[in-house]
Amino acid sequence: MMMMMNLTRDPWIPSVRRDGTRDLFGLDELFAQSHTLRDLAVKPHERIALMRLLICITQAALEGPKDEEGWETCGPLIQPRVKEYLSKWFSKFELFGDGERFLQAPNLQQPTSDKEGNPATKLDLTLATGNTPTLFDNAAGETRTVSAARAALSLLTFQCFSPGGRIGIAIWNGKETPKEGSSNHAPCVPSSMVHTLLIGDSLLETVRLNLLTHEIIRDVPPRRLGRPIWEQVPVGAADTAAVDNATSTYLGRLVPMARSIHLQPDGTSMTLANGLDYPLFPAFREATATIIQKKDELGPLPASTGRSLWRQLGPITVRRKSAGDPISGPLALTHALRSNEVGVWVGAFITDKAKIEDVVDGFHQIPRSMLDGPGRMAYERGVQYADATETSLLQAVKHFSGELKIGNPGYDRARQSFWTSVEQSLTALFAVARELTTEEELPKSKWGQAVKDAALDAYRQVCPYQTPRQLQAHALGLRRLFLKTTSKSAKPKKGIPNE
Repeated sequence: MMMMMNLTRDPWIPSVRRDGTRDLFGLDELFAQSHTLRDLAVKPHERIALMRLLICITQAALEGPKDEEGWETCGPLIQPRVKEYLSKWFSKFELFGDGERFLQAPNLQQPTSDKEGNPATKLDLTLATGNTPTLFDNAAGETRTVSAARAALSLLTFQCFSPGGRIGIAIWNGKETPKEGSSNHAPCVPSSMVHTLLIGDSLLETVRLNLLTHEIIRDVPPRRLGRPIWEQVPVGAADTAAVDNATSTYLGRLVPMARSIHLQPDGTSMTLANGLDYPLFPAFREATATIIQKKDELGPLPASTGRSLWRQLGPITVRRKSAGDPISGPLALTHALRSNEVGVWVGAFITDKAKIEDVVDGFHQIPRSMLDGPGRMAYERGVQYADATETSLLQAVKHFSGELKIGNPGYDRARQSFWTSVEQSLTALFAVARELTTEEELPKSKWGQAVKDAALDAYRQVCPYQTPRQLQAHALGLRRLFLKTTSKSAKPKKGIPNE
């Protein structure tokens, strides 16, 4: 059965209203109701991909904002301008059919050596297909039909987040797709980069907060605005002007075409091959990434499975000091944010080369003081204090285990218990930033007490004290746990595994 789908008219974007009810929306209806919608209702990597699309449409429709004043006042213009824009470009958002298709390579043909193509479920990075592990899905091997709405969201997300590696070769406009069956990461994947978005009290405000002015865009590589890819679709890898716009301009890259794809209308299969190659930092700086100093070079702040994202809010909240300084958090923080608290969403798609490891995210209302040096430094001292306490905890576990000749100390269990408990007290950590708590004041603060209680509870869980020998070992370990902790003593000691 042939599917029909236009992303402007037909519902496909999961969103939640203020009353908590959820529904699917097409782009037209989503923008029309964006002032009453609370948020998107999607997985972390889908949120990033959708926000890139919504931002791209909005900036193209506004042809701006050109400067900070325009950013401050553009809110009322977004809905009428976007409505006009989507009407003008309606035909470019078709998912199926014989004409141009959204984010699909025109004139793409399956090679004769592979008549069956790839399963359409491969587009969904949470399903167990290809390199995606059963961590997310246990129905691998089943023939599944993808609905048109799900195909639209998965296609958009896949073009942003598909990991590099070996890939099939197809015929694109009469020529083989580039790189002879290999592919690089899509633009949002490299370094398992942390993406950060500002969150407002409605979806409309969230979109506005994350718009970049032309002034900001001109200040960061490659300093070119460009056009959305659907306004200048590459007809092949040799279409140099369209490829340059798609891969090396701000608007062109927001909605990428990292893979050459042609969906079959029955929802079961597709043609899949390599697409366009996207330059990475420092040639291009992703707007939602945080750039940090990594040893001898600059690069995106990476996420890891062993370190919660809230522990990295320090570098994320660094605002750009000047146009020539690349080290900073997301570019949207450049704006003059006036509220006492700033809603910040952080998320990452964690990979190991071509293997998907995890998808993580978190939302925090951070105090405005964290966007300035003293508040951010106080926050980082609080995080370092917790890091140092973890080191003391693991030293205590090591000492307890050594006294009893235990071969496998419970480091992982202690660490997991400690950080799970600490994470419940983040409001106290944000108070440290708000109140500019000094290092000397940390141990007696609510945050310091919460960290101490979490360490003691984790130690008691891992180091029992029922027998006389256990009691003696437990007491000796406690001495290690309560040695004076400072925010400068978080370096792991010899013999204790890192996270």
